[in-house]
Amino acid sequence: MRMSFFPFVSSRYLPGLVALLLPGVAAADTLNQADTAWILTATALVLFMTLPGLSLFYGGLVRGRNVLSVLMQCFAIACLVSLIWLVAGYSLAFTDGGAANAWIGGLDLAFFAGMTRDSLSGSLPLSLHALFQMTFAIITPALIVGAFAERMRFGAMMAFSGLWVLLVYVPVCHWVWGGGWLAELGLYDFAGGTVVHITAGVAALVAALVLGQRKGWPGQAMTPHNMTMTVTGAGMLWVGWFGFNGGSALAADGNAAMAMLVTHISAAAGSLAWVTMEYLKFGKPSALGIATGMVAGLGTITPASGFVGPGAALVIGLCAGVLCFYMVLVVKQKWRIDDSLDVFPVHGVGGILGTLLAGVFASTELGVFSGFGFAKPDYGMLQQVGVQALGVVVTFVYTAVVTWGVLKLVGLFSPLRVTPDEEAQGLDLALHEERGYDL
Repeated sequence: MRMSFFPFVSSRYLPGLVALLLPGVAAADTLNQADTAWILTATALVLFMTLPGLSLFYGGLVRGRNVLSVLMQCFAIACLVSLIWLVAGYSLAFTDGGAANAWIGGLDLAFFAGMTRDSLSGSLPLSLHALFQMTFAIITPALIVGAFAERMRFGAMMAFSGLWVLLVYVPVCHWVWGGGWLAELGLYDFAGGTVVHITAGVAALVAALVLGQRKGWPGQAMTPHNMTMTVTGAGMLWVGWFGFNGGSALAADGNAAMAMLVTHISAAAGSLAWVTMEYLKFGKPSALGIATGMVAGLGTITPASGFVGPGAALVIGLCAGVLCFYMVLVVKQKWRIDDSLDVFPVHGVGGILGTLLAGVFASTELGVFSGFGFAKPDYGMLQQVGVQALGVVVTFVYTAVVTWGVLKLVGLFSPLRVTPDEEAQGLDLALHEERGYDL
């Protein structure tokens, strides 16, 4: 594990921030062309996860009259978050916030001020680090789209997504990866269990509660309109996730290779565990099930991917497939919450599970299931799991409260959801005056 100037924090968390803010230190950094080439590739892979991967995955899961609205939302979020990241998001997440640094960064790099072709973040161009992190900021609010699919107004969605990125994603990102208080405690989150999956999953749960159920749900069947599109998108997500997790090493090294290996194993295990549960409960495995199990396995391994080995990845993937499968049933059948595309039970629950298990399987004393920790020499498994649990609880509560506040604030200026007539007509025509299919 490459280490930053904090001896127990991965290079993912504080990539050369001293070098950015102290020119005398910056001179000591040198560009590594191999690292740069890999992170350039990983950046493209992570954006590929959203556009087109997540767009197609979600687009196929909704009804045909709403497919364009989902594609439009993912595309527009990518554009909006990119500009927010430029203006202030990256700076607030990854620079020193002075007296408030435990909670939020500063504005030293607002509008990427002072960034040149020669500016470095560790062994990478500063511009590349900013772009790589931008792709993470893009996919996180895009994941939430699955919770309110088929019923949220486009303008309200844009306002919510922009505010949410600034008020939820950016602070949590700083806490974990930007030198904030969770980084100081030594939280293990290699590629986004808390920062991406718990925040997106909890926000999805809150959004589904605030907006309410779709018209006719659950009595009316609302089956995916194009499973071919969904499975194609799922394949793109699987491939793109190698950049998501492997790129988070911020280097072309053995750490990146191991992260990719365990990512693949967990995805495969999650897929097979999910379809096995389907077979046992319903008698038939489904294409939707194998694709969803893959996403559960990927999301669950994400926080642990830089800290665990292949044996642990197998266990994590199997646990993800089983637990997330049952959580889908709990959320929809017992809680009666219309999280349209199962964002909370897959991403939220998977992120929680993976964050906790990272603290277990990072141990070097589990035989074939051993990992590569603990980073703080005075931590053992119990202490590390305690830090992981604290990170989960704080991220969950903070995200839930702020997400609810943002939705209520947006609702003061614009209705959050479309009218019943617009919902019956479909958002493609009602909001965009277009059809996904003209056959």
